[in-house]
Amino acid sequence: MIDSNINGRILYEDNHIMIVNKNVGEIIQTDKTCDETLGDALKQYIKTRDNKPGNVFIGVVHRIDRPVSGAVVFAKTSKALARLNNMFREGNIHKTYYAIVKNKPQEEEATLVNNLFRNKEINKSFVREKHANNTKQAKLRYTLAGKSDTYFLIEIELMTGRHHQIRCQLAAIGCPIKGDLKYGYPRSNANGGISLHARRIEFIHPVSNNKIEIAAPFPENDLWHRFAI
Repeated sequence: MIDSNINGRILYEDNHIMIVNKNVGEIIQTDKTCDETLGDALKQYIKTRDNKPGNVFIGVVHRIDRPVSGAVVFAKTSKALARLNNMFREGNIHKTYYAIVKNKPQEEEATLVNNLFRNKEINKSFVREKHANNTKQAKLRYTLAGKSDTYFLIEIELMTGRHHQIRCQLAAIGCPIKGDLKYGYPRSNANGGISLHARRIEFIHPVSNNKIEIAAPFPENDLWHRFAI
């Protein structure tokens, strides 16, 4: 179910793009559940807000997993969609995530490079020791950003965009994300999500060439308030 307060979650909007703070549980594109997508909800919101008589264009630029929260970019024009897609492919859009984990990583900062194999039947990725035709290289850089009495906060700079990449790579170093049963955390979160948040996104606007830097507020119903971030 999409939160009806979409207006309060719009982080940036102009004629070409919209950036929205996605809630845990929302999906970006249609899946086997056939639940309403955030993209469809945005179309209806814009149609009503702007009193548009025809169809509203919303293009999906990238995705974050259903149990994850944070900043998502949508295109409002086909020109912006094509250019943003190209920027993502070329690595010109920079994303920073935060994750809450139970175990302290062995190194306080490191770059992780792994070969990931995606099993589509069970919707899960696995680290493989050697590269193969059915693996893709995944790369991220992390820093230990904080700690509470019980948990640790990790900042992640995503350098590639693979299936379940952050979840899989952190689990592989013994740091499964809080609530992520699929990747080895022992208990689920009360909201059914995981404690992974797409915090910041930075890029050059595909039409105006202005620099865009957006930070998505953390969810209020998790443990983010325990860290000074």
